[in-house]
Amino acid sequence: MRELRALEPDFWRAPSAHNTQPWTLTYGDDEVAVGWDPDRALPISDPTGRDLRLSLGAFVECCLIVCADAGLGVAFRPDPGPRRVGFLHAAARPYETPFTTADVRARGANRGEYHPGRLPEEVAAGLTGLRRVACRDLADLLHAADLHQFGDREVTRELRAWLRLTRRHRRYLLDGLSDRALSLTRLEALGLRASLALYPALRRLGLPRVLAGASRGLLDYDGDVLVLVGPPEEEMEAGRALMRHWLTLSGLGYTTHPLSQIIDCERTRRELADRLGVDDPCSLLHVARVGRPKAPAAPSARLRD
Repeated sequence: MRELRALEPDFWRAPSAHNTQPWTLTYGDDEVAVGWDPDRALPISDPTGRDLRLSLGAFVECCLIVCADAGLGVAFRPDPGPRRVGFLHAAARPYETPFTTADVRARGANRGEYHPGRLPEEVAAGLTGLRRVACRDLADLLHAADLHQFGDREVTRELRAWLRLTRRHRRYLLDGLSDRALSLTRLEALGLRASLALYPALRRLGLPRVLAGASRGLLDYDGDVLVLVGPPEEEMEAGRALMRHWLTLSGLGYTTHPLSQIIDCERTRRELADRLGVDDPCSLLHVARVGRPKAPAAPSARLRD
């Protein structure tokens, strides 16, 4: 257990929506319960818990990879319970994985500009469960989804609670979405802070349209968006698979930028399902653009840093 605790800082490099880092580890005599903190969930923008379960799956995969790299025989046993998804426990041998702790540390999201170019066919073919769509083909859906997101005062309020747009914020080095992680200039961060502070007064004057307009050109280039498709009842396992795909892409010099607001809006989720030929819109689990970034991104803050 002491060896496991010592590895926690690298477990925490797992991704989560809004960088909320919702996971918890509760140590017992011979196993560790993996759960979540409800104060770090997103009940407004993630009411079904889809993103929560994906992030918990990614966290479990991170734990197993880091333990394996340290030579520890650790496995995961699903066992859902109140605020719990399962247990890490001793195993006869380390988890079999091609990834290392260094891979976990190197992976990160990048919300900046990407170089034009599609994923090579051989790379895309190896990403099981992910559908590839040209960036420009989803630009209209992204804009509509952003309009929906910023038009909802409760969703916007929840987002604002996790933004860290000034280094004077008391949680700037702990969690949330910082100005650096969002690739915002100091002036852009100041403008966003002011806009959101005045949101109640400016909402009826068209502020949601202005905020949504900031991403209008985000997908206006020759690139790829990846859509994860799978059974909704297997979101934990999908999160583990997604973590492996991200590590694969990272090792090849690619990075990702989550755009799951497209499937958070019912209308755009249905439209995306139609375009992909997917019968059940609820089986769309995650959306992200992928490519080679023009500049490195600042790493997101972590509670265990």
